[in-house]
Amino acid sequence: MSNRYTALIIPARISEPVRIETLEPGLCTLQDLVGGDIETVTRGDWHVYLNAEGVIRNLPLNLRAAQLMYDCGLDLSGVSRGTAVFLDHGDHGEEADVPGHLIRLAEEFFDTRLVA
Repeated sequence: MSNRYTALIIPARISEPVRIETLEPGLCTLQDLVGGDIETVTRGDWHVYLNAEGVIRNLPLNLRAAQLMYDCGLDLSGVSRGTAVFLDHGDHGEEADVPGHLIRLAEEFFDTRLVA
């Protein structure tokens, strides 16, 4: 049986909308979303998946994700490149739905209502 979780997905390109998506966060799914190998950055009750080679491949800066992370106490403006996928920590190292406070903050920043 597989688990599905609600993720906050922030593309780097401003022309692409920030969205909430229900997904099965396996390795292949996450690699597809970020466009390559993944790296994880953890802060408090959440973590974000980014492209591990974002800087090397000169992917576009993800200013929206960087701002969200900054307001949560994490300054990754130089390495936040490409699509960012936010999830929560579940039991025993599993994934969990993105925390509500991140969704509310993203809605406030991007002046949009995010619904799964």
